[in-house]
Amino acid sequence: MIYTVGGQPFHVEIAGEGEPLLLLHGFTGSSENWSSFMKRWSRLYKVIAIDLIGHGESAKPNDASQYTMESMGSYLKQLLNLLGIDQLHLLGYSMGGRFALSFAVQYPSLIKTLILESSSPGLFTEDQRRERVQKDHALARRIQKEGIEDFVTFWESLPLFSSQKKLSPSIQSEIRKQRLSNTEIGLANSLIGMGTGAQASYWSVLEKITFPVLLIVGEYDQKFISIGKQMKKKLPQADFVQIIGAGHTIHVEEPEIFDKMVVAFLKKHADSNL
Repeated sequence: MIYTVGGQPFHVEIAGEGEPLLLLHGFTGSSENWSSFMKRWSRLYKVIAIDLIGHGESAKPNDASQYTMESMGSYLKQLLNLLGIDQLHLLGYSMGGRFALSFAVQYPSLIKTLILESSSPGLFTEDQRRERVQKDHALARRIQKEGIEDFVTFWESLPLFSSQKKLSPSIQSEIRKQRLSNTEIGLANSLIGMGTGAQASYWSVLEKITFPVLLIVGEYDQKFISIGKQMKKKLPQADFVQIIGAGHTIHVEEPEIFDKMVVAFLKKHADSNL
């Protein structure tokens, strides 16, 4: 269903009843990535999946300033107001996890629990951010110049996704088809507005987050294992889980285990005031 908030259309899928559980996809993804989990989790929760700005069937404005974490946070807050939701469980993968953390920092009273899959609080220093901004902008220009197919082929070849090559040809084909459904302007502006370089660093505020957090990383994803362990040290209430046999995209590579980890964590914190 399409909801218009802040003058922009957002595609949102909703299933089930109970405590709200909001799912946020990664870069090049969409709410479609969560379809199998929505079927499972909607038996227990009111599951909501949104296409983030620049992705899926949601808005793809030409103005990159509409794509910042803060702008998307405002859109999401307006959507939740429209849906009558004043507190929820929030789950995000990769870019969606970075945005989930940003949203949780912006609106902490809305968050019951936070689940971050292969996610980061951003870069430590201003120099690191400036360097990453340059890389993100260069990649955005490449997307617009060379087109989606060239970019998706490049994206799939990154070492970050090498463990996806163990997936069946049919699943790999589904993932590629979904990535190819994106647009040049949507992905380019998403990189400019919501890339790791553009994102504020949240390392210094982790110790102020009082709600429970689950950090999920894959065995082969060494960079995010290190980030996750550092995050756990700073967060007052954090569980850290490393999934054997998975890389960056745990919910795709080990869906049954991912399902069990998420449901167990949510049940552990089910005594809510929602």
